[in-house]
Amino acid sequence: MDRKIINTPNAPAPVGPYNQAIVASGSMVFVAGQIPLDPATGQLVGCDDVAAQTEQAIANLTAILTAAGATLANVVKTSVFLKDMNDFAAMNAVYAQHFGDAEAPARACVEVACLPKDVRVEIECIAVL
Repeated sequence: MDRKIINTPNAPAPVGPYNQAIVASGSMVFVAGQIPLDPATGQLVGCDDVAAQTEQAIANLTAILTAAGATLANVVKTSVFLKDMNDFAAMNAVYAQHFGDAEAPARACVEVACLPKDVRVEIECIAVL
């Protein structure tokens, strides 16, 4: 299997032993979970505002997809991790602005006990080039 590592300064650097994304077999892009960190400052965006945090997480996904030669339109699957399922409507409103309804990717959304840096949302995706 061919593997190409994707890392861009336009998204937050990994905070552990992983890469921002891997392109496998030349066409599948697996993007690591993105939290709402500003890549320029490394600071958390949105404090307790899940809408602002979702916006930044999607901006980070977009930057990584761009570095891999893809866009959000190439995404076929997302996983959304929420600190509190009561944030679903606010997250979903921002998500819908970027992924639309008719051609939206498959998605899982789950509530988790804790996320890195105690953020409210983390999003990962799989895209096809």
